Amino acid sequence: MKFVALVSGGKDSCFNISHCQLNGHELVAAASLRPKEGIDELDSYLYQTVGQDAIEYVGRALDVPLYRRVITGTAVELSNEYGTRDGTESKDDQAVRGDETEDLFELLQEVKRLHPEVEGVSVGAILSTYQRVRVEHVCRRLGLTALSYLWQRDQADLLQEMIDANVNAILIKVAGIGLKKQHLGKSLASMQPILRTLNERFGSHVCGEGGEYETLTLDCPAFKRRIVLTETESVVQDDKDFATVAYLRIKSAILEDKGADSSLIIITPPPILDHFGSNLYRVPPISSLSTNVQMTKYESTEFLDRPLCTRRRNWVAIGNIKSPSLTNMSLKEEALQCFQKVKDLLANENLHLTDIVHVTALLRTMDDFMPFNQVYSTMFGRSPPARACVAVTLPAPCRITLECFAYDTRKKDTRSALHVQGISYWAPANIGPYSQAISVDKTTFISGQIGLVPPAMSLPTPRDFRKEMVLSLQHINRITEALQHRNPTPQGFIVWLIDIQDLLSAAGIMVKAIESNKGASNEFSSPPILLVVPEALPKGALVEVQTLLRFTTEEETTDLDQDGTSNDSKGNKTSISLNITYFRDAEEVNSLQRQELEQATSLKVFYATTMQREDTTLVEKLSTKVAVTLIPVKAIYSLSSGTSLSSSWSFAIVSTYG
Repeated sequence: MKFVALVSGGKDSCFNISHCQLNGHELVAAASLRPKEGIDELDSYLYQTVGQDAIEYVGRALDVPLYRRVITGTAVELSNEYGTRDGTESKDDQAVRGDETEDLFELLQEVKRLHPEVEGVSVGAILSTYQRVRVEHVCRRLGLTALSYLWQRDQADLLQEMIDANVNAILIKVAGIGLKKQHLGKSLASMQPILRTLNERFGSHVCGEGGEYETLTLDCPAFKRRIVLTETESVVQDDKDFATVAYLRIKSAILEDKGADSSLIIITPPPILDHFGSNLYRVPPISSLSTNVQMTKYESTEFLDRPLCTRRRNWVAIGNIKSPSLTNMSLKEEALQCFQKVKDLLANENLHLTDIVHVTALLRTMDDFMPFNQVYSTMFGRSPPARACVAVTLPAPCRITLECFAYDTRKKDTRSALHVQGISYWAPANIGPYSQAISVDKTTFISGQIGLVPPAMSLPTPRDFRKEMVLSLQHINRITEALQHRNPTPQGFIVWLIDIQDLLSAAGIMVKAIESNKGASNEFSSPPILLVVPEALPKGALVEVQTLLRFTTEEETTDLDQDGTSNDSKGNKTSISLNITYFRDAEEVNSLQRQELEQATSLKVFYATTMQREDTTLVEKLSTKVAVTLIPVKAIYSLSSGTSLSSSWSFAIVSTYG
């Protein structure tokens, strides 16, 4: 795609341009925000403004039009979220008036007007969630895609890559411990040993992500000409023994042509599979099953004709959401009616769509994915719920069934989101209506992950189930690491796979993944794992993996149970837990199990057989106590402890307790 580069003049924004070009995108313009005339540096949460006196040289070095705008706003919204959680369906205006982010919106809107061919925006964010969230918010409103290839990269590796790629960037501001006025004007290559030492001694960020220093790029692979500074002035703002604050004022510079050998520089992208993923990819399939792998043919059953809702303390589960009338109705109308039902049930609990933390969307066919998503995307604004979306054999004429989890945060809003919409090497971008993860009440819902290659946002070619499976788990692992929660413990996994012949490979990879991630949680028992075969998955994927995490907080002093959950002083659970019950018919479910299922917050009832009267009776009775959602699938398998798959089951109930 053609893209505009957001440039501060620093190393990150310039090096990211090279990675955009490496991935086949074409630079057509640059854009930058600056302080008012006469101000060298603005105290901005969002923009690097030091070095703006040289930004015109950067634009000319890139040999593309440079568009600039004066920053008039301030940091109004200071959290790591931006904008409203309401979707455009209820609130068209997604702006935060007076915030400096809106200056970026106006700037990119003007660039898009002058260059209607622009589809992407290059962003040099590495760790700053504050910066990334705001740029992505602006991009979403303008129909642009953020290109953030440096996001979550290891800083030491990234710094070395910049030096190896002949990025000649100098320090133009110092504000971190151990950095002095004499370091101004020094190159990254000459400063690398000092930056490493400061990292080892004080934990300083080697790429300056903690504000330790700012840079000006004089040359990089994306430049057509290099910048040569001819006159500078050092300005000391605060001279302290442990951390001087000083910057370099650029008074004059020239551009000079680059030699022919500059085109020989090769930039290498990071490998698709990291150490964790590479180890999983080498895992052999489980050698045998306790019974033959098989799928049964049956008719899916329609007998629950009402929406269901359960409240357990602050948790609210909504199940079996379908449209009440499907005669001559479009898919869009069906989706709107489903969401109206969800709204009504939430309103009864004094809650709103913005309180939803996870949605399971069941479609009869993936052909309906796009029109469904068009409606879905209007329902949520910032930090939308995590989501899993699959196609199953819903009983005709129903085309959509929804299950939702909501959390009442009115007393204390502990909700946080990881919603990365920029394309990167890290994990797939969620360009649209769902977050990678939503955390609340020491519980994290991670969206179902398919095996997309992140920078391409496409499935591996040639098709390779093992690679897709490993990528799905690598994405979950990287999302978990990015959350930076204490003691993240999986409560269970649901593995959706299209071809039942891939069961052995899936089981082997899952066993190894759990062993690899036990770490500090080694005392916990292995989480339950459900493997099911649906009709289809998004983008034609061969596998999708979803999980639920439990984590602890620094303030938490209670002991953890074997399942990773904590208890209060009365022994009550204080967070979400998950269990899976397997059976071949209702007669196998004893009274004790039924009583336990009735205490759940929600029940997902997977079935791979024609339901008999006693089966429907069991589900009907459970639905009077708990929000139940029926999920017809082709086959159900459980992964027991050790390395063996249990025999196929007719039913599996995933019970969630809040």
